[in-house]
Amino acid sequence: MIKACLFDLDGVVLDTEPLYTLFWHDMGNKYRPDVPDFEYVIKGQTLVQIYDKYFAGEETVQKEITELLNEYEHNMSYDYIVCFEHFVKELRNKGLKTAVVTSSNLEKMQNVYKRHPEFKGYFDEILTSEDFTESKPSPDCYLKAAACFGVLPEECVVFEDSFNGLRSGIASGARVIGLATTNSVAEIEAYTKEVISNYEGFTLSDD
Repeated sequence: MIKACLFDLDGVVLDTEPLYTLFWHDMGNKYRPDVPDFEYVIKGQTLVQIYDKYFAGEETVQKEITELLNEYEHNMSYDYIVCFEHFVKELRNKGLKTAVVTSSNLEKMQNVYKRHPEFKGYFDEILTSEDFTESKPSPDCYLKAAACFGVLPEECVVFEDSFNGLRSGIASGARVIGLATTNSVAEIEAYTKEVISNYEGFTLSDD
């Protein structure tokens, strides 16, 4: 029986992935032109992971990118994925617990709250990077989210779009539904056969 739904943020609740693709495309051209398709190579990685792998020891560059990213996120539009609001309201009307489980930090979330004063009302818990010791693909974040509600991971449904996120959800033992917003349906089906493009017409079954 499903008791809780756990949502990644970018590409799952908010249609921000195309915007981040543009940002990291520019960063790749500027700082790592030696890495083809940099914006796709780093998909699903946290900022710390990106820095550790591609900008290790380059503190000045890291600082520059962080400042550019903070400014970019401050001015970004945070549109919802199609029909997400309707879907999450349905879940809450059924008495299901809902949570955001994101690698985003609190500073970014303040930008989201300013754009969407109603956002917090859609979720019982909002877990950010500050709440986790291990990043996705570790299951740590989803295990903590389930524990917040006092439910088993097997009683949760995880909604994810990135490969690391999908791995994280699967490793936690939860049921995983993929959003084909960042990667193709075929690519996501390597992780889960439940794939949707958005929430239009989608109803969560108890299967």
